[in-house]
Amino acid sequence: MEYIIIPIILLLILAIVGFMMRRKHVAIIAKLENEKLQIQHKPINEEISKVKSLNMNGETEEMFERWRNIWDEVIDVHMTKIDSLLFDAEDQINRLRFKKATLIEREIEDYILKCDQDKDKILEELNELIGSEEKNRIEIEQLKEYYRSARKTLLAHQHSFGVALPALEKKLEEFVEKFDKFDVLTNEGNYLQAREIVISLNQESQQTFEYINDVPTILTELQVKLPGAVQELRNGQREMEDQSYYLQHLELAEALNKYENEFTSLKNDLAELNLMVVKPRVTEINEEIDHFYDLLEKEVIAKNYVDQNCDRLLSSITNVITSTKSVSDEANYVQQSYHLNEKDAEIPKAALKQLEALQRRYDLLAMRVKEEKSAYSSLQEELIEISEELERIHEEQGHLSNTMKKLRIDENKARAQVENLKKILQDTDRLLNKANIPGVPEEMDARLDEAAEHIYVVMQSLQEVPLNMGTVHNNLTAATLCVEDVKAKAHELIENVMLIERIIQYGNRHRASNPTLNARLKEAEEAFHQFRYSKALEEAGTAVEEMEPGALKRIQEMVAEQSMAKN
Repeated sequence: MEYIIIPIILLLILAIVGFMMRRKHVAIIAKLENEKLQIQHKPINEEISKVKSLNMNGETEEMFERWRNIWDEVIDVHMTKIDSLLFDAEDQINRLRFKKATLIEREIEDYILKCDQDKDKILEELNELIGSEEKNRIEIEQLKEYYRSARKTLLAHQHSFGVALPALEKKLEEFVEKFDKFDVLTNEGNYLQAREIVISLNQESQQTFEYINDVPTILTELQVKLPGAVQELRNGQREMEDQSYYLQHLELAEALNKYENEFTSLKNDLAELNLMVVKPRVTEINEEIDHFYDLLEKEVIAKNYVDQNCDRLLSSITNVITSTKSVSDEANYVQQSYHLNEKDAEIPKAALKQLEALQRRYDLLAMRVKEEKSAYSSLQEELIEISEELERIHEEQGHLSNTMKKLRIDENKARAQVENLKKILQDTDRLLNKANIPGVPEEMDARLDEAAEHIYVVMQSLQEVPLNMGTVHNNLTAATLCVEDVKAKAHELIENVMLIERIIQYGNRHRASNPTLNARLKEAEEAFHQFRYSKALEEAGTAVEEMEPGALKRIQEMVAEQSMAKN
């Protein structure tokens, strides 16, 4: 049985595979035949016939015949070949020769692709031809209208175009020639060549109409506005020089002569419609002339500034020299009582030297103003520099003067602070002596002595002549920190003594019944009477807390409240 079943299974598998392959190829054939029918049923001949509405001459007639021949070849030759190949493919499929069927299917696909490309090319060229005819018809009318408008403008405003008129008229005459050429090509059915004429005319018309818009404005600039501005600058230069202005540094006359010569050259360029050169250069000249106006205005403003501030600056220099000498005398006097750092002490001497140099610069400036051979703008700059330097010196002297006045104020403040520290230290010592404590620990006595020593050092530094306030401030800061620390430690000591007493009082209630607590409290009392308060607090606090957890915290809060009530 096994020998019979296995061949049967293999035959079934082969049959299934063959059925599936056949089904696949049948589907491919159906698809190819559908694609062939779609191409075959395209109304290409009807589309080609549309060109008969155009002039059937020249390239239109040539293209029409070529398209018809191509499409006839597609229908009569290629489609017949495809039908034959489809029949062969079906025959091979029926015979289960799938490999040969595949080769035929690929050949059919190539034929269909070629036919589809021919169809698309015909439609593309057809649309281009018909579209060109329609665009040409619309755009040529627009161009002719633009031409008529431009021609009318030139005739009506010939004077506005001046030297550029002949070139513009020649440009418009070229339009007429191209219009005629366009008409000839259109009548001959050469619509695509006519399209090139229209595209060229569009580009040229844009440039020409731009010339017609720009030339009158540029010509007005070159013939009226710019020469007028040049003459106005010449007159302004002459008037200012008559009023003692020095303007040679501007080289204005040379520039104006250059402009006048350049106007002729630019008009020649304009006559040749070389606007790429003329237009930007006219803009540049306008900007340069505006700059010269600004420079002349700057000289006028500078002269007003010099006239108003030159004599005033001399008075300012004299005043600052006087005040600097006063500050110098003040510094010499102050140095008898106070120490000035080397930098501050040198300020008045350096300032007097700088003022001597400024005085020389001013004298030279005043001489240049009187000679009237220097540009007022440069004189103004020099005047401003001297004024700024003078202001800096004046501010420096004022700062030094304030520093010296502050020395006496700082000394008085320091002496008052020393007296306050002495009082705090005395109050702290009195507080310790009046407090209900067994005695003052040696450590606290040492802190009190140290604080007193710091105060003594400050007092000694205040007796030095000359007085160095920097040293005084440093010593005063150290003394203040030390006294404040002693005060805080004294209050802490008294609070600890109160806390120890309260803890022992609280523990006394349980001493009889708790031998361990009793022993610990005795050690605390012994340390307490030996002025070892930290040790006493540790022993008593630990003993009570071990006996009753939380008791120490409650006692501390109670003592803190009592201390706050006393303060």
